[in-house]
Amino acid sequence: MVRAYANVARRGGTRLAATAGTSLSVSACVLLLTSCVSIPPAPVAPPPDAGQVALAAGLASALDVPYRLLFEWSINEPGSRLGGRGVARIEPPAFARLDLFSSNGERVAAAALNGDSLRVTNDVQMDVPPAPLLWGALGVFRPGPAIGLAGGRRHPGGELELQYQDAAGTEFLYMLRDSRIQHIDVQREGRTWEEVALVREDGERFPRQATYRHLEEVRELRITLESVEHVESYPMDIFDLGL
Repeated sequence: MVRAYANVARRGGTRLAATAGTSLSVSACVLLLTSCVSIPPAPVAPPPDAGQVALAAGLASALDVPYRLLFEWSINEPGSRLGGRGVARIEPPAFARLDLFSSNGERVAAAALNGDSLRVTNDVQMDVPPAPLLWGALGVFRPGPAIGLAGGRRHPGGELELQYQDAAGTEFLYMLRDSRIQHIDVQREGRTWEEVALVREDGERFPRQATYRHLEEVRELRITLESVEHVESYPMDIFDLGL
């Protein structure tokens, strides 16, 4: 009788061991199969069509009517700090004049943009950014014919970068969001020499603030917008610095 129970117990134990082994084997297979299943990578967005991006940026910032901008400005450079108020007179399709005055009303600088040509007055007391960067400070995308489009890429945050290069190998990198300039870098030999950084508000035509920096010369010019108004067309000779 005891032997019979012992045999049953041994047979039952064998069945339990076999069942447990089978369960472990199935679990191991499931884990093995799960670990072997590869998760497909996130789709990579195709590179942007640089030419189309540039065209859209130019159209988005094209001047439509004459404007008059009033702003505050400040410049910091080694051994000098100046500030005051200024006025920008802008006329389509591509004319702009900026006059900067000190706090006592003395003119510190006057510069005029006629398309891609930049002129400054003889009495200018400060260095003025080159035409593509001065246009960029006004929020106008106008790289000019002296630099050629070299390519573009898409950044993870959604920004699009357009890469331009001149004959000397200097790179102009335009960072855009919704076809509007956010930042411009000027690089030589892989280093940033100059930059323009813009602060923008949704729905506003012109940047709320523009900061130009020359990193090698440790110079910074900041323009903070005060007001924008539509005006009648300007006499064209003011853009030749005739007035």
